[in-house]
Amino acid sequence: MKQTDTPSTLLMIFGATGDLAKRKLYPSLFHLFNKGKISKDFAVIGVARREWTEEQFKKHVEDSVLTSIGTKENIDEFISHFYYQSHDVSDSESYITLKNLADSLDNKYNLHGNRIFYLAMAPEFFGTITDHLKSDGLTDTQGFHRLVIEKPFGHDLPSAEQLNNQIRESFTEDQIYRIDHYLGKEMVQNIEVIRFANALFEPLWNSRYISNIQVTSSEELGVEERGRYYEKSGALRDMVQNHMLQMVALLAMEPPIKLTTEEIRGEKVKVLRALRPLKDDEVKDYFVRGQYGPNETGGRGYRQEPNVDPNSNTETYVAGKLMIDNFRWAGVPIYIRTGKRMETKSTKIVIQFKDIPMNLYYNRDKPLAPNLLVIHIQPDEGITLHLNAKKSGQNVETTPVKLNFSNNSVDGMNTPEAYEKLLHDCMRGDATNFTHWDDVKLSWAYVDKISEVWETTKETEFPNYCAGTAGPKAADELLEKDGFYWWPIDNLDVDNC
Repeated sequence: MKQTDTPSTLLMIFGATGDLAKRKLYPSLFHLFNKGKISKDFAVIGVARREWTEEQFKKHVEDSVLTSIGTKENIDEFISHFYYQSHDVSDSESYITLKNLADSLDNKYNLHGNRIFYLAMAPEFFGTITDHLKSDGLTDTQGFHRLVIEKPFGHDLPSAEQLNNQIRESFTEDQIYRIDHYLGKEMVQNIEVIRFANALFEPLWNSRYISNIQVTSSEELGVEERGRYYEKSGALRDMVQNHMLQMVALLAMEPPIKLTTEEIRGEKVKVLRALRPLKDDEVKDYFVRGQYGPNETGGRGYRQEPNVDPNSNTETYVAGKLMIDNFRWAGVPIYIRTGKRMETKSTKIVIQFKDIPMNLYYNRDKPLAPNLLVIHIQPDEGITLHLNAKKSGQNVETTPVKLNFSNNSVDGMNTPEAYEKLLHDCMRGDATNFTHWDDVKLSWAYVDKISEVWETTKETEFPNYCAGTAGPKAADELLEKDGFYWWPIDNLDVDNC
């Protein structure tokens, strides 16, 4: 394996026996290890409540890698860097024991006191853990200290502010890495390159040439075993406040003066500040909520899921119209939609350009297809540009054509797992693709108004879309009143729309 300039690091994973660590973190770390992107002088301490032995934990990590990746190459060497401690997050004695183990590994692997604390567990423990990490001396070393925390960061703006204030007692803002795995996806990061590295697009990226933008993130699965969490969250808090608004910020930001963390974050924050605030009576005109019900093939509805109130008013679908009141985007609607138990799993962005002023190829029976730029984020990754060209034959007749680039095509560019990219960034100290407190604060401020209205207004039409469909009819009407329609979630073909 080639070696890297990534600093030697001790990674402590709180919640090491949980689902996130098993499905995402261990396979991602193994990829980094096999690619030589992390120093051979690294160590991982798994921290959790279970009374496991170190051997049980190492077997757990090995099973995780084999299930996800299916290879044993270098697996023994990899898991030799893993250690385990059964831990009580509220007990100082547990942290003192943890500190002793960490100090011994510092010496064994020459880690220089560099420590990353990854909180892969319920957010109600974040504040307690960070308090103890400081008071019990785990941050008292000469190296860097970084805190990685998963969403949700709070339940609304007041709770987010309270949590942030508590964490900031132990860690500075530049030490806090709020992870949003969407920002680690290859094609989300490609948004900036598509915009700022192509003279074909950047001059057109404004209200003069773009009629609307659509951001879709749909899932085939329901809430599965997450009913208890989802009842407190809903699609608005689970997806819109973080993933969707982060993608909107990347699409709408001004070009940064340079590609540094501070400059990119600063431009994203300006977009969130420019979001048009909604009044109570405007929410219904800009946002639609939905909840999936059973379908004819036996698919159960949300209210039949485990740990869900049979009369639940929780939304599993959100569609919204965002307006950005600045010079670049004045008058251009950005539509977002996200939902569970929809017809297919897909995350994509569609930029629809305005029609040309005079259509020389007007055909009453077949209108000229619009130009579209489609950014495919998942499951496929790539870019599609929809253009018009002459149809073969004697007549001057147009036909839509598609120019495709796919990361999963013959180019063989198998993109890295989002967590792999973000873990590597954190080890290198690059916080560009993590959310700043300013992002979190502004996103909650925008979403809270919608939440307040929905929580005080009982939705009488729930469930309002069948499992396995494209969502509620009201979402279509949201665009129809502006003269637009949703582009299909899957198999987008302008010739058939």
